[in-house]
Amino acid sequence: MGLTIHYSLKAGDSESKARKLVHLLHQAAQDLPFGSVGEVVELKGVLADQSHYQPGHPLFNLLGGGREWLQYDRRSIGPDSNTYRSAVVYPTHLFAFEVIPGEGCESGRFGLCRYPALVEVAPSRRIRAGLRGWRWQSFCKTQYASNPECGGVANFLRCHLSVVALLDKAKAAGFDVEVDDEGGFWSKRSVPDLVREVGAWNENIAGLFGILQSVGGEGVQGEIQRFPNFEHLEASGSNRPELARLRQLFAATGAKFDAPPV
Repeated sequence: MGLTIHYSLKAGDSESKARKLVHLLHQAAQDLPFGSVGEVVELKGVLADQSHYQPGHPLFNLLGGGREWLQYDRRSIGPDSNTYRSAVVYPTHLFAFEVIPGEGCESGRFGLCRYPALVEVAPSRRIRAGLRGWRWQSFCKTQYASNPECGGVANFLRCHLSVVALLDKAKAAGFDVEVDDEGGFWSKRSVPDLVREVGAWNENIAGLFGILQSVGGEGVQGEIQRFPNFEHLEASGSNRPELARLRQLFAATGAKFDAPPV
């Protein structure tokens, strides 16, 4: 939960081109004001499979960017609605690296990988994955870089704009790039709009956590509570009409919070 940049990268079928593009992007990352830039990792077979590693392993987080989800066995549940089974698809070969944009910001993962033609979804059943060429999809949550204790809005802007700048460089280098920027900066390039957007997200999430704690108790925790001005953000956010309606829905539905929300 939090303002995030989502992105996907694609680069045709050539292994040598994919390797070259990732190394070019890695060099470009070192020319941007990231907090740190990890080394390029090349892995094949089971070593490229995130499930081969335990959380906390140095490669576990990086390999999350190579994971894809495959939907199959569509079933209608209404005139305009369908449901699917789903399976995780792990790559067979990848080139990737990780960046830490700055304090309070989640890492960004960049790379390219190939997937198997067929995926086992049940004993004695394999289906076609349909994931052609070299590709990558990941995200970078930048919102909590705006925590005043991490440097506030200036730190957030450095983190968010560094990720956007690297995606610009990926496009210029020859990657096929698609971006969903929840801050709107990718399409508008407006710093004032981005600042207003992250401020609204901070207030909304603080207000939401205030409501969740009033219903679910102190066990409900979130990164926004680390902000030294959390109580001010919570007060501003709790006055927003959409959160007042949410409080009413919690009461009307008897909502329970046995575990903290993700």
